[in-house]
Amino acid sequence: MAWLEYLLPLIFLFPLAATAVIVVALKSLHDARVRSPFDAHPLREPGQALRDRLDRAFASLFLNGALGPIVVLAPLVYGMGRMLFASEQDWVEWSLYGVLCTLMALGFCLLLIRDYQRIRRLKLGLACELAVGQELERLIRPEAHPYHVFHDVPADTYTIDHVAVTPHGVFVIETRARTRPFDARGREQTQVAVERERLRFPGWSERRPLRKTRQAVRWLRHWLARECGGEIPVQGILALPGWEVDTSEAAADLLVVGGESLAALIDATPLAPLEGAAHDKAIQALAKRAALLDLKHLQQPSV
Repeated sequence: MAWLEYLLPLIFLFPLAATAVIVVALKSLHDARVRSPFDAHPLREPGQALRDRLDRAFASLFLNGALGPIVVLAPLVYGMGRMLFASEQDWVEWSLYGVLCTLMALGFCLLLIRDYQRIRRLKLGLACELAVGQELERLIRPEAHPYHVFHDVPADTYTIDHVAVTPHGVFVIETRARTRPFDARGREQTQVAVERERLRFPGWSERRPLRKTRQAVRWLRHWLARECGGEIPVQGILALPGWEVDTSEAAADLLVVGGESLAALIDATPLAPLEGAAHDKAIQALAKRAALLDLKHLQQPSV
């Protein structure tokens, strides 16, 4: 029967299928989130959102790197089985198997390149997040100097990198990582000019970082006013770690800094007195908001 010539070669695919199942099972066991031994809530660190994305990117790299050879070899293995059971040799059919293997190999190569570039960008972003978070930790003092720092505060549809509550206002800190280019002499170009609506980097300009920081400030100001029952002074800061910032043409509603001495800048930028009940309400509201995000992560299945 002719159909057996196409069915019997599937036997040779069983080892590949079993290996693929093992690879997928190992990927499903991966969960890099660390939970507190006291209340089982996920422990969050500076840049936790980027850490989670980096874990998913590494899981994707593992899956594509492990499944790629298996999937690419499948047409070749099936074709070898066809050669054993076929009554006649059809070289057009064998050529199709070869072309299919080649296309699959190219496809998985593109996926691996994508994963590599994504991991490289995320690692740069995480490094900047950690640098800014480490700088913000200098704000934490005893009760006589009440500062409180929150990392990865969830807004409606996005995450605010850092929020610092001080006795003289609340600060929204957004961090953006950008690779510094080289000039024709091989020297790094580290100067960025800040205008009212855009950042002018060497060779390109961006509007989104300023727009997103202003959006985060507006959201947090309205949310704190609702949660605390009154207006809370909020100031936005955009940190560009590793860059020298020219703010001669910048707008007055945002601070754009290179990230160094960020704690000293916040301490030296009084907005309005924020003490007593308002200060405590702001901290309690932000802590509750962060706890809701932790509960959401806790309820999600491991991937």
